[in-house]
Amino acid sequence: MAKCFSFTMFRDKAYRHTFTSADLKSSTTDFGDGTTMHCWIPQTHCQSMPSILLIHGFGANATWQWSEQLRPLLQANYNVYVPDLLFFGDSYTTRPERSESFQAQCVMRLMESLGVRRMSLVGVSYGGFVSYSMAAQFPSAIEKVVLCCAGVCLEEKDLGEGLFVVKDLDEAASILVPQTPDRLRQLMRLSFVKPARGIPSCFLSDFIDVMCTDFVKEKKELIQAILKERSCSNLPKIHQPTLIIWGEKDQIFPVELAYRLHRHLEGNSELVIIKNTGHAFNLEKPKEFSKHLKAFLVDSQVRNSKMD
Repeated sequence: MAKCFSFTMFRDKAYRHTFTSADLKSSTTDFGDGTTMHCWIPQTHCQSMPSILLIHGFGANATWQWSEQLRPLLQANYNVYVPDLLFFGDSYTTRPERSESFQAQCVMRLMESLGVRRMSLVGVSYGGFVSYSMAAQFPSAIEKVVLCCAGVCLEEKDLGEGLFVVKDLDEAASILVPQTPDRLRQLMRLSFVKPARGIPSCFLSDFIDVMCTDFVKEKKELIQAILKERSCSNLPKIHQPTLIIWGEKDQIFPVELAYRLHRHLEGNSELVIIKNTGHAFNLEKPKEFSKHLKAFLVDSQVRNSKMD
């Protein structure tokens, strides 16, 4: 029997309404090579305003992860762009590439097709890997970078040395791309300091059915590509002003990786640790997150313009 009501679909429609009421519209771009990318874009791009790109991580699609930050950034007079990465939302490719480097190239192609040549980036978790790669590959196009709980300085050996709570990539993939209520509960426990409790399995199954059953194989391949032969010594340094934000009690990418990244950038970054939050601090403490974004992106720009 077909389900009469899906709480997840209802919530998804509510998030989409948040985006449309913020004067953003849905846009799909076909690159003509088997790759199609979806993005929420301004109804009208204002040339006199800076542009900012919000890049999501694993989990649901972009609207679920960024709805709380839309208003503060729009009020700060930014052109806001929010893409779905490949294999999330309505973005996909038939091409075989799975690296964050390829994701970054596709996002840059998308922005160029939309006529956006200069932008700042905010990337959460896996979105931070993509943001870092964009900043490294396209330095003249990227102005400022905000990396949120993005373990870009992790190394392949970290898994064997016990830095993470999972023992191997298969276990990590089964949690980050949950296919059962128990795995989704585990993801929630790892992502939040105070995860919601007592959620019925039927609600969790509904979320999985709506948000987690498309491109399962491809998403697991994205996870495998992150770690393959990864070494901090091979990670290029980015030179844009960079803000690193981390949850103090992050269990997915431990806070040690925040300090490692801060050291890797050799004085070209600011580091903020948000107390009593986990990996999903953008959802746990959205107001504090927005405050740090504003201080780095907006207030510093105002201060610099006054000094000039």
